[in-house]
Amino acid sequence: MRIKLTRTSVRALEPKETRYEVADTDTPSFRVRVTPNGVKTFALRYRNPQGQTRLYTIGKFGTLTPEQAREHAQQKLAEIRLGNDPATDRKAARKEAERQRYLTLEGFLTHKYGPWIEANQKDGAGTLARIKARFEPFMQRLLPELNSWLIESWRKDRLKQGRAVSTVNRDINALKAALSRAVEWNLIDTHPLTGVKPGKVDSAGVVRYLSADEEARLRQALIDRDEGIRAARVRGNAWRTERDYDLMPETGTYGDHLTPMVLVSINTGIRRGELFNLEWRDVDIDRANLTVRGTGAKSGKTRHIPLNAEALRVLKTWQQQTSKTGLVFKNADGGRFDNANTAWAALLADAEITAFRWHDLRHHFASKLVMAGVDLNTVRELLGHSDLTMTLRYAHLAPEHKAAAVERLVAR
Repeated sequence: MRIKLTRTSVRALEPKETRYEVADTDTPSFRVRVTPNGVKTFALRYRNPQGQTRLYTIGKFGTLTPEQAREHAQQKLAEIRLGNDPATDRKAARKEAERQRYLTLEGFLTHKYGPWIEANQKDGAGTLARIKARFEPFMQRLLPELNSWLIESWRKDRLKQGRAVSTVNRDINALKAALSRAVEWNLIDTHPLTGVKPGKVDSAGVVRYLSADEEARLRQALIDRDEGIRAARVRGNAWRTERDYDLMPETGTYGDHLTPMVLVSINTGIRRGELFNLEWRDVDIDRANLTVRGTGAKSGKTRHIPLNAEALRVLKTWQQQTSKTGLVFKNADGGRFDNANTAWAALLADAEITAFRWHDLRHHFASKLVMAGVDLNTVRELLGHSDLTMTLRYAHLAPEHKAAAVERLVAR
């Protein structure tokens, strides 16, 4: 069907059950397509230089007049005679525009890398947020503009601010991993930061663990804290009794979650996040075994930790105070803890212990094992390390233990 495509003739075209086309009498390749819902779109149907029939969409009727659309169609026909293919050119232009959209660091992280890492890594959202925060000055730079000099200058400033070399290394590694994906996805031809090497870090490091006196003070502070909570509950219920209020339930052996959390950590070396993820189905009281599931482990691998007598006693006692299903340690709302910072800081103050993080309970566990003569490979398995490198760092012998060893020379 051919008609002279004018405003009047196009407006008069009625929709049908299926989409149809009407060609222009003056320029037959120029036509209007009418959909069943009445949308009318100008297009150019042509053969490209390879002899393939193609359809090039020009625009909608109403946005363009037939005269404007016809003029555009004639321009494209002229390009076709010169050997060009408008549909292919448009596709390439769109691809390049999309590529440019991703080429700034911010655009790449937000629209490309962000969705991927959040879907494929357990803490992908956290990693993405860290990259954006640490490298905020470079967000509007194009990916190929990033270079070793920029990052080395950034590193120098961060170290001057007092940031640890290991922390700066982690930030740079996170950015380099992101840019590796940009290369893999053909957004850039080469990795711009291949020349950036990690800063040197003391692989042994300083591992903080509790001295015998500190551990004794920590344990006593836990006992005192539980007794204080129980005493407060008794006083509170006495006050309620006088006023004929409903009584609060009595506390058990432990005033709350903190003591069992700390004691389980000391005796298993479990990470804090793994502790927060722990469910009662992971605790086998009968076989004295604790399972750290891969879904909640830093390494992503499931491991099994035998429960010693104290850990087993603590979990049995705690189970009697709580439900036997769901999370072992629940926050006030019955959900997962994301930290225990306030209670932990108060406990350390009561025990007069300084410069000791929750994670150092894990170091304490490992150091005590090594000093007791446990072989490093067994310690590695208990900690969930993939190789001995980390075990050597976190579970090195205490100085006093080494001193006792060399003192034997004098005794002999």
